[in-house]
Amino acid sequence: MTSIIGWDLGGANLKLARLEEGRVVQVAQIPCPIRQERSKFDEALGEGLKLCPGGACHAVTMTGELSDVFVDRGEGVAYLVGMMREATGDGTVFYAGRAGFLDAGKALERYLDMASANWHASAALVATKCREGLFIDAGTTTTDIIPLKSAVPAARGYPDAERLSEGELIYAAVVRTPVMAIACEVPFKGRAQRIAAERFATMADVWRLVGELPPDADPYPTPDLHGKSAEESAVRLARMLGRDARDAELADWVAVASYLAERQLADIETAALALILREQLGPDAPVIGAGCGRFMAKAVARRLGRAYRDFGDMINCDERACEMAARSAPAVAVALLAETLF
Repeated sequence: MTSIIGWDLGGANLKLARLEEGRVVQVAQIPCPIRQERSKFDEALGEGLKLCPGGACHAVTMTGELSDVFVDRGEGVAYLVGMMREATGDGTVFYAGRAGFLDAGKALERYLDMASANWHASAALVATKCREGLFIDAGTTTTDIIPLKSAVPAARGYPDAERLSEGELIYAAVVRTPVMAIACEVPFKGRAQRIAAERFATMADVWRLVGELPPDADPYPTPDLHGKSAEESAVRLARMLGRDARDAELADWVAVASYLAERQLADIETAALALILREQLGPDAPVIGAGCGRFMAKAVARRLGRAYRDFGDMINCDERACEMAARSAPAVAVALLAETLF
C-alpha cells in the first residue's frame, strides 16, 4: 500500500508524518535555518524528503506563508505550493481547511483558505475522535484553543486575525515566545520590578527552569547563542531583570520562572474557560492536548476540573512515533484526513 506523507510547513520548522496502512509509523521535525531567505524552506524540505519512501503520496498544510521573507500571505502560499509541487509532483494535495483538499492550481486561487489552515486539520481530525471537547495545541510559537461540538470544530474565526479576535489563538507558546510578551514586571526577592523589553530570554528558558520543557523541544539557537542548561537559562532570565545570575541563587531564578509560567498558564486558562462558556460545553467534555507544550493543556484541564486526553493516544500510531506525533498534530492530521483520497 502506498505511503502517505503529511506535511506541516511552518516558518521555523517543517514537520512530516508518514502513514502506512492507516498507522503513523514515523514523525520528524526539521528546523528551518534562522535567516531571512526563502531558500530555508527548500533546504528543510530537502532534508525531509530524504525520510520519504519512493512513490509516496503527499498532503500539505502550512503556516510558513506568514514568514516575513514574503510580502504577504498570497506570495507565501504561492511559494510554498510551488515548492511542494516541484518536489513531489502534481498528485500532491493541499489542505485548505473549510475548502477541503485542493490541487495546486485551486490552492493558489484559494490562498486565503490555505493560509495557516494547519489548526483546522488537527481540530477536524480530533473532532472525529471526540464529539465534544476543547482542543489545545500548544507548540513552540502559538497556542490554538478550539472548541469541538457535534463532532466538528466550533471555531468562529478562521484566519489568524479572526482567531485572535475570538480568543481561539494565542500567539505565544513554550519555546520561541519572548519573556517580555508574558509580563512587564516580576517579583524578585519580595519586591516587584519591571523587566526589560528585550529578547534576552524566551519562554523556553522559563519552562526549562521549572522542569517542564522536554529536552528536545527547543531546536533553535538561544538569544545569546549559548547553551541550554538550567544555569545558562538563569543567566538569560537574570538579564531580563537587568541583573547577573550570580546576583541570586538558582532557586531565586526558578521562582521568577515559576511566576512567568503561572502567568502564561493563567492566560490560557482564561481563554479556555471563555470558550467553554461560549459554546456551553458540558462538564464531561474533556481537554485534548497536543504540541510540545501540551503539559500546559494538561494543567489547564486539571485547573478546570476536566478530564484530559492526549492527541497521541487518539490515533493509530507506532509506539516509537507517539511522542512526536502528539507534538506534530497538523502533519499527522493532514495525512490521516487525506487517506481516502489516495
